[in-house]
Amino acid sequence: MTKVIDIQDDNNKQAAHEFYSDALKVLINSKDDFMVGGGFALRQYTGIIRDTKDLDVFCRGGDCPRILKHFAENGYETEFTDARWLAKAKKGEHFVDLIFNNPGNHCIVDDTWFERATKGEIFGSKVLLIPAEELVWSKLYVQNRERYDGADINHVWLRCGKHFDWKKLWMHMEQHWHLLLAQVLQFQFVYPSERDIVPKWLFDEMINRAQEQYDMPIPLEKICRGPLIDQTQYANDITDWDYKVVTIRSV
Repeated sequence: MTKVIDIQDDNNKQAAHEFYSDALKVLINSKDDFMVGGGFALRQYTGIIRDTKDLDVFCRGGDCPRILKHFAENGYETEFTDARWLAKAKKGEHFVDLIFNNPGNHCIVDDTWFERATKGEIFGSKVLLIPAEELVWSKLYVQNRERYDGADINHVWLRCGKHFDWKKLWMHMEQHWHLLLAQVLQFQFVYPSERDIVPKWLFDEMINRAQEQYDMPIPLEKICRGPLIDQTQYANDITDWDYKVVTIRSV
């Protein structure tokens, strides 16, 4: 069978690569600290290559306005998409996501991210990539109907879990340990022969908490924490079923 080459698709990929290259140069010239996440970080830790139309850049919230201004001065269309966590710089159909938190204000980018970042090179530019632990931390809250990052987390654990800082992840996720336990159980389901990658002390701690919660009284307040992982699919719980949404802390 003759292989059909999609020239338009190749042209789109080339345009995307040129956009990434230019955007990274703008970021480097801004002199502000930044790290690359998303598909490029996933490739760093797993080897999985994924085509994408956007570049996920993580920065401190205080640095974001300066970086955004620098993009504007270099001909990019800019917007402060959501003051809680996200801004964008665009050219045509391609864009940079400037991320400094998550919608629930649980993944604030701070100095510790940079202290543990990984060095890498993308399209000829030397950059920092977000740490594997922070990559997993941020992805644990992405469980939308349209996008679910559980497979990405499983692949990160599979490929670098033996060198993973599990105590660091536990520090991040102790408040929402249910999400971490659910992901660990899924990992063990997907990779039964690799279950020991997750430390036993962590698994035991979460299982004990799962058992002990039944010894506690049922909470009086009807709370729905669904919006922390999906900002649209739990709307009925709040508007029609009298559940209170978890208060999202201001930045």
